[in-house]
Parts: sequence; structure tokens; C-alpha cells
Amino acid sequence: MRRGTVAPYNGCMTDALQSPSTDTPLTDTTSTSTARWSVGGLLLEALAARDFASMSDCFEPEATMRALLPPGLMECHGATQIVEHIRGWFGGAEEFEVLDGTVGEIGGRLHVAWRLRLHPTPRGDDAWHVIEQQAYLQAAERIDAIDLLCSGFQPDGDR
Repeated sequence: MRRGTVAPYNGCMTDALQSPSTDTPLTDTTSTSTARWSVGGLLLEALAARDFASMSDCFEPEATMRALLPPGLMECHGATQIVEHIRGWFGGAEEFEVLDGTVGEIGGRLHVAWRLRLHPTPRGDDAWHVIEQQAYLQAAERIDAIDLLCSGFQPDGDR
């Protein structure tokens, strides 16, 4: 290392995506990796449009969801049940805005996150609220399992 330069914090990060074991940029992507990222983007697009029919197509019929919500742990089995819970959270809002959405990967799991602003809440509170959810997916072409962490509906101080 030259004097005055800083080593990447994990020893292999640079401006280009590189293999941890070599200095060769990673240029090969597998169809599985592409499909995983695609289904994450499709899930976000369906959520943003509140298109629950398209959202259902993102899940395998026997998919499972574990969700840590402010009241506690919830488990769902089957694409229909998963999408109905998501519809229950967001489908009844009169006004709905996507503030942020991301798709990434951590280890072997796809990470999808979103932050939304809406009103009214499913509880009937007509004030504006913000909600953020982090989801970790096991997926190939469609989602087999989703583990979701939810902030709950938080009053939006900006409105």
C-alpha cells in the first residue's frame, strides 16, 4: 500500500465490484441472481402501485412469511395469506406515497426495504403516518420465504 492511501475497510472493496479472493472484477452474473433481484424490484413496483394481483405473482403459492410487527410475531402460510396481510396494511389508505425503496443482497438473501407515507392507517387514524419495513427474502424466480421487520405506523411530523 502506498503511503497516504487508505485500505478498503474489508480488504477487497474498490470502485468496481470485485471478487473477495482476487482483484478481478466480477462480470458474470447468474440467471438466479438476476431473477432474485428482479423479483425484489417487482415486489416494490407492485407495492408502489398497490397492485396486489401482481404482488401475488411475486410469491410461490406455498410461500411463508414471518413478520415482527409492533404487536409481536406474525406468521403466514401461502401467497394469498401474505398478500392479504399486506393489503390490510396499505390497501385502505386514501393517500399513499412511496418515500424510499431499495433492493440489495446480504449473504445469500435478497434484501428489500421500503418507507411509505399514508393516511388513514388501518386503525382508522386519519393523520399522516410513515411506516418502514425491511424484508429478507429467500427467492429464485419467485419468493419462497419472507422475513419482515416493521417499524409500525409512526405519526409523520412533516405533515
